[in-house]
Parts: sequence; structure tokens; C-alpha cells
Amino acid sequence: MKSKQRLSDLRVMTDDQLEQEILTLKKEQFNLRFQRASGQLENTARVGVVRRDIARAKTIAAQRRGAK
Repeated sequence: MKSKQRLSDLRVMTDDQLEQEILTLKKEQFNLRFQRASGQLENTARVGVVRRDIARAKTIAAQRRGAK
């Protein structure tokens, strides 16, 4: 259910907002990887969630570029 809600949130964003969201998610992914390597990561499932969110955002961006 949350992924459908997240998907609809991403779809209503403008192209610039979508690119900004991708950058934010990539920064979070980097921080999570760093925490995991240093043994400080508590919520290990968050790594996969962020990875899938990045993929969703990139897919929507690619669909928009293809539609133009």
C-alpha cells in the first residue's frame, strides 16, 4: 500500500522536483551504506526501500523523457 502511495506522490512531481528527489535518495543511500560498513545501521531494511524508491523515480523520469 505504501509503495502505491509513494508512486502517486512521485507522479505528481515536476521534472525538477523528481530530479531533486532522486538526488536526495542517492545521498540517503550513500549514508546508509556508510552506516552499514561502520556497523552503525539499525534499520537494515531501509537500504532496500531506498533502492527501490530510486528505481521508481528513475523509471518515472525515463517515461516522461520518452513521452516528449
